Order: sequence, then structure tokens, then C-alpha cells
Amino acid sequence: MRFYQQHMITEARNKLNNVFGFEDFRPLQEDIISNVMDEKDTLVIMPTGGGKSLCYQIPALLFDGLTVVVSPLISLMKDQVEQLRQYDIPAIYLNSSLTDEEYEYNIQRLKDKKVKMLYLAPETLLMERTLNLLDDQNVDLFTIDEAHCISEWGHDFRPDYRELTTVRDRFPNATCMALTATATPRVRQDIKEVLEFEDSDTFLASFDRKNLFLKVADKEDPLEQTLDFLYTRKKQSGIIYCFSRKQVEELFVELKKAGHSVKPYHAGLSKRLRNRNQELFIRDDVSIIVATIAFGMGIDKPNVRFVMHYDMPKNIESYYQQIGRAGRDGLRSDCLLLYSRSDKQKIQYFINQKEGKEKEVAEKHLKDLMKFLETDECRRVPLMKYFGETYEKDDCGMCDNCLSVDAEVEDLTVQAQKMLSCISRTDEEFDAYYIADILRGSTKHKVLENGHDELSTYNIGNEWAKEHWILLARLMVKQGYLHTEEEADALHITKQGQAVLSGKENVFGVLDRTDTVVDDESMDRTTAEVEQNYDNDLFEQLEAKRKELADQQSVPPYAIFPDTTLMEMAYYYPQSKDNLMPIYGVGSVKLKKYGTDFLKIINKYCRANDVEENSEALKEKREKLQEYGEPYQRIGKEYNAGKSIEHLAEQFGVKDVTIIKHLKKYLKEGNQIRPEGIVKVSSLSHRKREEVMDIMDEVPTHMLRKIYTELDKSVSYSELRIIQLYYMAMNKK
Repeated sequence: MRFYQQHMITEARNKLNNVFGFEDFRPLQEDIISNVMDEKDTLVIMPTGGGKSLCYQIPALLFDGLTVVVSPLISLMKDQVEQLRQYDIPAIYLNSSLTDEEYEYNIQRLKDKKVKMLYLAPETLLMERTLNLLDDQNVDLFTIDEAHCISEWGHDFRPDYRELTTVRDRFPNATCMALTATATPRVRQDIKEVLEFEDSDTFLASFDRKNLFLKVADKEDPLEQTLDFLYTRKKQSGIIYCFSRKQVEELFVELKKAGHSVKPYHAGLSKRLRNRNQELFIRDDVSIIVATIAFGMGIDKPNVRFVMHYDMPKNIESYYQQIGRAGRDGLRSDCLLLYSRSDKQKIQYFINQKEGKEKEVAEKHLKDLMKFLETDECRRVPLMKYFGETYEKDDCGMCDNCLSVDAEVEDLTVQAQKMLSCISRTDEEFDAYYIADILRGSTKHKVLENGHDELSTYNIGNEWAKEHWILLARLMVKQGYLHTEEEADALHITKQGQAVLSGKENVFGVLDRTDTVVDDESMDRTTAEVEQNYDNDLFEQLEAKRKELADQQSVPPYAIFPDTTLMEMAYYYPQSKDNLMPIYGVGSVKLKKYGTDFLKIINKYCRANDVEENSEALKEKREKLQEYGEPYQRIGKEYNAGKSIEHLAEQFGVKDVTIIKHLKKYLKEGNQIRPEGIVKVSSLSHRKREEVMDIMDEVPTHMLRKIYTELDKSVSYSELRIIQLYYMAMNKK
């Protein structure tokens, strides 16, 4: 049995690396896939962007028979099937968006046993015709997506979902899997009772989306606040949610007038126009969608860089689901909510129209939302508490409350003089973005070509992030030190600005630093390095090629490659297929399909700009994949070969706690690790270590919160994790 499990996980990793092009599983994915492959019913609660789809897509490839995926979202079915076809996986969907000919063609493919994955809406599945069709199939996996729709306590209850239990009875040999991104403890219990799942087969991922910056601001002048927010996010993809259709239309007109690439989306538009606008957004032909809550269900666009709530959402589940559409690629993304008491009164008015249980549920939802909006502690504390999770940190480093700075006026004269001097030395011909590049010592082709790396102002502004300089430029325009022409963004110095430059006047103001702070602990060290240092000019060329290929195939650009893949290409400069293979998201299928197209661009760019391939880093990346398969395996082997935890942390450029995490994974896979090297990183006395281990004899080691409480919170979680690993290594049979 153990050999079979190990074999299946090896096969799952094989699919992960070679088909999907990912180096490592995300948290819980491996455990979930293992449980499903053991043919156990499985409930998965995993936040949007956490990798739910792979949890059933990989088993679908490993099972012999058919995987049926139930989803209420037509757009998601289409999107996922398009992406799966990019991996050469035979997948189809049956729903009302198909023509009669397309529908019959898909049914014939199903009858001919040429399909591995079938996506259906619940009402389509419950039709007798569909059930009769499936009777002739070997259904191995029955997957229910958006499973919160089963519960009356969820924010999106659908009676059709309750009837899915009858389908389970019809296919008793199929393993059942239910997945959702938003489920409170009460909703989870409801799902388990309806589907008759065991507690032991529930997998609950953390609701903490670490790469999302959460901010709530008082709604004062919402249009001006929106324009300010968008000013430093030019060309970025984002969604702005409004309460009403009227508000959507008004904001759309204002943003379009301000020159933004934007489309509206609400139920008052024709279905054809809604679909058209959504498609333009998905395919990167439009940057911003202004929408009511009707928009976004099933959108799997990974490069949404911001979600803004122009008006209050109705409840925390809606808010969490909507912000979950940002940053699915794991990169930093911003979530801004504009809050006013009048918005609360609007929601209360609609609640008062309800009766009975429906009103009771809505009242509770609003009360919980207000706790989140009005808190002065870390925003992740009430947000995660709502979903039954305790946030252990005192400071997340990725919300406005944790990064709030006293709104005291700062003296910005020195930075203003640097900026004014740089504008003057470049003849007042460039915008804030270009000036910020010079001040921060950018090596972009345009800067070097113009000879601006020779200026005395080159690289004198590294004390600030690029976005801070852009915010300063906007503040100086508002205060009259700079001005821009209507038809161009070039910055021009006013008489008032000349007075600052000559030292006769000072600049004072408040910069909102929370817009640009990035918490290093919230993202992988390598990802952060790539994200901050990739070659933007090459990235834009790769992006254009991706768009061209996507348009040829009528698929979204991210179905070709996500932004993360293009960033790695523009950082490592791979110039051969061997070196392109280890790049995130490539994999053997996409290497064969698109490798030549992207390598041509990279090679041409490197020749034109005299750039060399980052061959050493690529070699290490490739060897890591070939020799060890995954990072934790390499770390485990090198640790057992004698390297200390501190040495490995320095070697991999991470913290000790990350090495501890990898060693724990290596141990749980069935390997031995040497205990003596673990306690060397602990600062606890021998007596205190013994006290912790005595409690671990009584309390299961995975229950760290209980152990923490038993010790009267006298030992930190980081220390407990060290002793936990030591205890596990000592007791390994």
C-alpha cells in the first residue's frame, strides 16, 4: 500500500513538473491529491489563488476513467477547458453557451471515450439525458466546485446543489471531491453533513493571501481617490466594484474621460455586451473593469494587480471572494475599499426588506463586516477569524493598520530638489516614471541610450521605491511645483518649483507609504528578487508575443504563460530549450508549443543589447529539478550530508524557519534526518526544551496552538517549530 501511495505521488509530481511546468506543490496540494488517489471523499477549503484546480486536474490525469466537474460558472468552465487544452489535456464542457452542433460534437467525443475531464453546470448534470450518458462512462472522480452553494448559511446558496447527493448515489464507485474558497465553520459543517463526508477527509488551507495588501480608506471624494489610486498603476489590470448599475456607468464615463482603458459590466447591459467586455478584460485588450458584483465569478485571470471597492460589499464572503480575484499569480496586488457610513445604511435598508432566517443571516453578515472595516488591529485578524482561523502574527506587514504611519506633514524638500534637478537636466521632456528610473539608477535601454546614466542625478534616489517618487511627482503637481500638458505626461517646472530648486522654498506633504511597502516575509525570496529586477523592456516584448499567440488561438494570454513565467524569462535570459525548461510554468508541453517563439525574442534582444544569459542561476535551477526534483529534497539531502541549518539558510538565501519547514516536509515523506543539528538553532535552555518535549508526549505535535497555550505562551511559535522537528526526528522509526 505504501509503495502504491509513493508511486502515485511520484506520478503526481511528474505531471506537476512536466505537464504544468511547476517546480513544487503549494501547501496541502500533495496531501489532497494523495487522499483523492486513495479513493477517499475529500472536502477542500482553499482560498482563491491557492491552487484548487490542480487538486482535481492531476488526479484526473492519473485515474483511468472520467472526471466530472460540477460548476455553476459558465465563464470558469470555458476558461479552464481552454487552459487544459493548452496542456493537450482532452477536456470539454456542456452548457448553454455552446451551439447545437458544438454540444452534439462534445457528446460524441464523450461517447467515443476521448475525454478525460467533463465540466457541467448542476442543472445540466441533473438532466436525465446527461445522467444516462454518464451511465455508460467509467466515472472515477466526481468534483463539486463552489461547494459553499450547498449551504443555506453560505452567501450564494443554490437549491440545485442540494440535489447533487442523488447523483452521488447513482455513481457509488466514484470518489467525490468538494471544493470552495469561502466557507465559515458553519458552512463547512453543512457541506459535510449534506455530502456525508468524514471529518478526517477535510483539508483546510490558510485563508491568508499573503501577497494581497489590504487597505480601508474613509470615502471622502471617491472619484478623486480613485484617480489617485490609478495614477501609480498605469497599464495594470484591475477591477473596481460599485454598488449600483448607475454608479458603474458614471464611474466608467469619468475614468474613460481621464484616459483609462476601461469597460463597464452590470446586469443592465445585454448579455452579448457583458460577455464582450469580460472577454476584452480577460485577453488584456482592456485594463480595468468597473462592475457590480455580477462580475468576476469564474474569472481565473492571474495578473489582476488590484481590486478596488468604490462602495461597501454586502458581507465578508463577498469581499473575500472579490479581492481573491487579485494576485492569483502570487505577485503583490493591492485591495482598496472606500468606506462610508452612508454605504452601510444602504445595505441596512435592503436587509430590512428581508424576513425570517434570511434577514437573520444578512444581519450577522453585516455585523461581521463592520468589525473588519472598523478594526484598528491587523486586518487579517478579524478577516481570518470570520473563517474560523486564528492569525498568529502581531503584524502582517501587508495591511494599512500594520503599516500605518502617523499622518504628520513631512519635510520633502530634499527629495523634491533631487526630482526637480533631474527634470531640469533632462530638459523637462519626460514623465514621472522615467525620472524615477534615473533617480533609482535603472539600466533600462532607454535610460542608457539617452546617456542619462551619465547625469549627476543618476542613482541618487535609491532611498525610495519607484512608486514613492511617482507619488511625490503627483503631490508636487497638486501643490503647483510642477505641471503637465494635457496631451503629454512630461513634467515641467513652475516658478514655484524653481524657488524650491534654488533653496528659497520648502516642500511639505504626506506620502501614503502603505501603497508601496512589500513584506519580504510574505513572498518567496527568489520570486521577490525576480519580480523586482526583471528586464521590463524584454518583458514587454515577450508580453506582445504572448498576446499575438493568444489572439491567434482565441484564448486569454495567461493560457499561454502567466506573467510570472515572462518575468523569469526577462530575468534569467534563457537562450536554449534546455535552459527554458526550468523556467516557472513552462513544462514539456508548452516548451514544445511555444519555446521557439519566445527564444527567438530573447536571443534577438540579448544580441541587440549585449546581454548575457544568466547561465549559472539557470544551471542551478535545472540541476535542482533534475537531481532532486524539489527544493525540500535537496535541502534534506544536504542537511544529512553535514550542512548546518544556518549554512543552508545562507546558501538558499532564506531564513532558518524556511529550512525547518523544508526539513519537516522531507521527514514526513518517510526520510530520516539527523536530530543533533536541529537543536543548535534553538535558543531555549536544555531545561526548557525538556519541558516542551514533555508536553509533546501528551499533546500531538501538530497541535502547536495547544502546546503554546499549555506553556502559558512562554515559548514562541518559531521555537516550538524547531522543537517540533527535533521531537519528530527523535521519534522517527
